[in-house]
Amino acid sequence: MIYKFRAILDAEEDIFRDIAIESDNSLEDLHNALINAFGFDGTEVGAFYTCANDWSWHEEDGIPLFDTGDIPGEIKTMAEYRLDDLVHEQNTKLVYVYDLFSMWTFFLELAAIEEKALSETYPALLFSHGELPAEALQSGMRGDLSDEDMFGEFEDDLDDDDFDMFDGDDSFEDMGFEENWN
Repeated sequence: MIYKFRAILDAEEDIFRDIAIESDNSLEDLHNALINAFGFDGTEVGAFYTCANDWSWHEEDGIPLFDTGDIPGEIKTMAEYRLDDLVHEQNTKLVYVYDLFSMWTFFLELAAIEEKALSETYPALLFSHGELPAEALQSGMRGDLSDEDMFGEFEDDLDDDDFDMFDGDDSFEDMGFEENWN
């Protein structure tokens, strides 16, 4: 079967891509189709999130591109999930975040399930609307906070006297460290 997704960028302007992909492809295949469809260079990682009908999702439930756990194999990656394991007629939505620092956020919705056309190559970009902005939107599902709102005003209350212990001799005897502390 072929899944047809609409991937909508969380942005002020309407920016979306329609993608057709085989239902038995992995989330990693969809990740690659999305970065190609939106023109990213592919040097950043991404993650998928299952979500409710109201698009709510939890960052701790992400499905990453790479296993970042302490124990190899501890975390299932995109390559280990087939699309039809997560997306079907009863669960049609996913959230995809590309570049976990810039947080390019996309809302993916399954628009159709169709028979595979033998003459087609998948994944396929079916339709493209809008241009990718220079930077990811810093609002929408992630709130609308500036750095100052998130961190407050930072005042450096240290003065030069606070660093006097590092001037001159390299002795740590007066600092309470044992020579072989480890």
